[in-house]
Amino acid sequence: MELSLFGWSDHFAQAFSRCEPALSPERVASETRGHYELWMVGGIRTARLPGAWKGPTPVTGDWVGFDADHVIRCLLPRRSKVSRKKAGRVFEEQALAANVDVLFLVTGLDRDFNVRRLERYLMMTNESGVSPVVILNKADLASDPIEAMRCVDAIAPGAPAVLMSALSESDVAQLHRYVEPGETAVLLGSSGAGKSTIVNRLLQAEVQRAQPVREWDSRGRHTTTGRQMFLLAQGWLLIDTPGLRELEPWAGEEAASAVFSDIAELARQCRFRDCLHRGEPGCAVARAIEEGVLDMARLGNFQKLRAGAERLERMQDIHAAHAEKRKWKQIHKAMRNYSKW
Repeated sequence: MELSLFGWSDHFAQAFSRCEPALSPERVASETRGHYELWMVGGIRTARLPGAWKGPTPVTGDWVGFDADHVIRCLLPRRSKVSRKKAGRVFEEQALAANVDVLFLVTGLDRDFNVRRLERYLMMTNESGVSPVVILNKADLASDPIEAMRCVDAIAPGAPAVLMSALSESDVAQLHRYVEPGETAVLLGSSGAGKSTIVNRLLQAEVQRAQPVREWDSRGRHTTTGRQMFLLAQGWLLIDTPGLRELEPWAGEEAASAVFSDIAELARQCRFRDCLHRGEPGCAVARAIEEGVLDMARLGNFQKLRAGAERLERMQDIHAAHAEKRKWKQIHKAMRNYSKW
């Protein structure tokens, strides 16, 4: 078995050549409370991080250098990373998966279908640089699946959209066309969207436990508790993730402008360059809403997400400034101590 089966490439080989010679390259297949399952040519191993580990924590999909003591010693540079802001008030990035080629955004066409939430996922996808594919699951429960397709096309022009039911093997088989052998895809979506059922159909085995959604709001409970990678018979890899109940994209203002490119284009036609689209004279965005060209709810979500992106960039600048200050403080302290010798 070759490492290329797990997504190994010249990019990782070149990076690994700078690691310690005694290490072996392995890919993180899952992580649970600091315990890692690694895939390598010889099989599967478990590993842990050293107590003095510094830098980003490995996540599912990462390539790492592993020693004979079952300790991860280095993290190879990532080709891509899918991240969100950690839930709650903590200002910190949470990487969900690494070295991904395709991002399957799963949404159910039952009462859980939410266009505004999908825009958040698309903003996160744009920041990661990974190709998105929108999966409209539970087509058998939809009152108007074609309208749902139109909604997706309006907010994500050019992104493939797959209308399907995870209960149908032939429907799920459509996903194979979007991922090449050796590539990695990740499933993202809210609880109850049907991700676990999709995984089971792709693997043709009941590897992920699936539960029925609540009847009153079509929301599900967490059945997947960790991020797990699977190797499919078709030669590509799939990372399943727990449902996300809170999603604040770890993305900057450019990602917001890219996902809401229609609004960004209208804004260029406003009379004032600093127009906030809140009643200013000559506002092209307001005119588009009046004419029915633009949805008011889409504008509201854009303004909310752009404000979040601006806040994120400000906080990143503040954190970077504090880190720089701490670095120079340590340098000056070392210089003072040196002068006393």
